[in-house]
Amino acid sequence: MKLQLTRPIAFFDLETTGTDTEKDRIVEIAVSILYPDMQVKTVSRRVNPTIPIPEGASAVHGITDADVVNEPTFKQLSKGLLEMLSGCDIAGFNSNSYDVPLLYNEFARAGIEWDYTQFLMIDACTLFKRKEPRDLKAAVKFYLGKDLEDAHSAKADIEATVDVFIAQMIKYENEEGFPDTLESLALYTNYDKKVADLSGKFTYNEEGVLVLNIGEHRGKPAIDHTGFCAWILGKGFPADTKKIALSVITESKNKD
Repeated sequence: MKLQLTRPIAFFDLETTGTDTEKDRIVEIAVSILYPDMQVKTVSRRVNPTIPIPEGASAVHGITDADVVNEPTFKQLSKGLLEMLSGCDIAGFNSNSYDVPLLYNEFARAGIEWDYTQFLMIDACTLFKRKEPRDLKAAVKFYLGKDLEDAHSAKADIEATVDVFIAQMIKYENEEGFPDTLESLALYTNYDKKVADLSGKFTYNEEGVLVLNIGEHRGKPAIDHTGFCAWILGKGFPADTKKIALSVITESKNKD
């Protein structure tokens, strides 16, 4: 390998109670340290998050409340983990956007400042995206085996998109679980969630309940926070976001 390491890189991955990097908690952490001599040492540990693990999260990683009830809390593990990471640069997959911020906030709750100015952060997911672009040109090459001619001409781009879509349907149609209706395909291409508003200020949780996706009530049912919805109406949010906020307020009034 051309790249020479001058100190270890600690790759880490988290399983958590959810996707909110500020509020969700760790239920499992694994760390693989890559040393300059290319040796690798891996350790993993389950963690009691001190809050209930939602069923949706358990469905993803398979860890339930019963699995971690007797495990140490993050606070109990924090000093040992900090010592393990000391002197290492940090890496992961999508780690800059998710794992690092979430771990930073866990350290903060434990009363520890994890000074990220003292190490480099390497994200293998970003490296993958930059070296293997997922744009239309790459899709045409992958699915159709040819180069995209006249790229960024609207006509050429949309005709190529149709060709790619047809090729995708043919390639994946016999795979188990692949959508076989437009309704299921629409959900699949939106990561299995219905679209609420286009800017994503509202979304749906695993149970299909409309929830807020911004602010202090993020992840909570919108119907329980009509005051926040009223605040949205008075701000410069897009029209479709305000329409949903108004419908939530109206629904709440009708219930009363």
